[in-house]
Amino acid sequence: MKTTRRTFLRAAGVTMGLPMLESFGASPAHGSPKRMIAINQDLGFIPKLFFPKGEGRDYELSPYLEKIEAHREQFTVFSGLSHPGVDGGHRADKTFLTAAPHPGRASFRNTISLDQVMANEVGHETRFRSLSLGINDVRSLSYTQAGVEIPTIKNAAELYKQMFLQGDRKAMEAQLARLQRKESILDVVMGQSSDLSKRVSTSDRERIDQYQTAVRSLEQRLTEAQAWEVRPKPKIDETMPEYPEDKKEFFEMVRMMNDMSRLAFQTDSTRVITLFLGSVRTPGVNFEDGRSVGGYHNLSHHGKDEVKLKQLEEIEVGQMELFGELLRDLQEVEEANGSLLDNTMVLYGCHMGDANIHNNANLPIILAGGSFQHGQHLAFNDQINTPLCNVFVSMLQKMGIESEQFASSTGTLTGLM
Repeated sequence: MKTTRRTFLRAAGVTMGLPMLESFGASPAHGSPKRMIAINQDLGFIPKLFFPKGEGRDYELSPYLEKIEAHREQFTVFSGLSHPGVDGGHRADKTFLTAAPHPGRASFRNTISLDQVMANEVGHETRFRSLSLGINDVRSLSYTQAGVEIPTIKNAAELYKQMFLQGDRKAMEAQLARLQRKESILDVVMGQSSDLSKRVSTSDRERIDQYQTAVRSLEQRLTEAQAWEVRPKPKIDETMPEYPEDKKEFFEMVRMMNDMSRLAFQTDSTRVITLFLGSVRTPGVNFEDGRSVGGYHNLSHHGKDEVKLKQLEEIEVGQMELFGELLRDLQEVEEANGSLLDNTMVLYGCHMGDANIHNNANLPIILAGGSFQHGQHLAFNDQINTPLCNVFVSMLQKMGIESEQFASSTGTLTGLM
């Protein structure tokens, strides 16, 4: 019996919205879309349990990396990377994807994040330009061109509704009316700023030009939103997750957000995702065997106390196991040219090298998938670090974006491409 696209997708749990596969008319020559997910594990890892011994392809797996050993050939682990000029301990979370210096200062102004550079290029091709997700925290990794924080979606059930539940015609018409009203307001704003530009100095006119560029960009997004509003959303067989209310169900929350991220890519709802794992605001962690430990943030400031270190290690092992599950799930989704993991860059790490001392150097960073040259430990100077943004430039280029520079970068990263 001939397999139809609809039959195949129903069997796979998705009835529409997936990128076209080779069996249904897609060609490997066209390729599957490139994606990126960046995950920030808020409190990092105990350095001696994260970083491996040796370098290159023959490195020795650390205790934490052993938890993702099945994917050794699909990830690269780094040491000796950081953002030059970024300090401030926990406050550096907002610069993980921007590299804007001195986030702890009162005068700090953020810049555009890596994900939004990508979204500006490919976001118009999907229903969601990007998705900013978070767990147990309102903080975001995503910042606009003007350095404005993009709000997070903190609940997997809410994300499910936005991606897959179609409102009735009345709700759709109401949303279209709201979008049109916003466009009307922007028309007035543009007219007023144009009138003003005729009566101000040259430097002020440049500022108005920048402002108008931002308004035009917003107008374009509103137009795109109206077009997507009338298109059917993907239909999937998976039911809406029952997101736990207890913040201690940290592992289950992470697992659900990982699953939703996979579905977002699988249905081509977006190609750019950030996920902030808000460990600082996690009061404790429940384990699957019924045990519970309290004060994740407090445990990270262990002061080398053996009891705290043991509990923290258990949590961090759980984090690595969840990361391994995500890699496995992405690998199991076949596409026209390779797996979903082959076509998705997965950046995993933290803005702190050692949370115990609020250190922002020698960051724990893993890059998986995306068809890079993996299976290695790329070790750089742990005293004079290489800019993490060199990895970002490599990622931008892999996304198909012609870029030689991002923030503090000095080029691409040797040995990765």
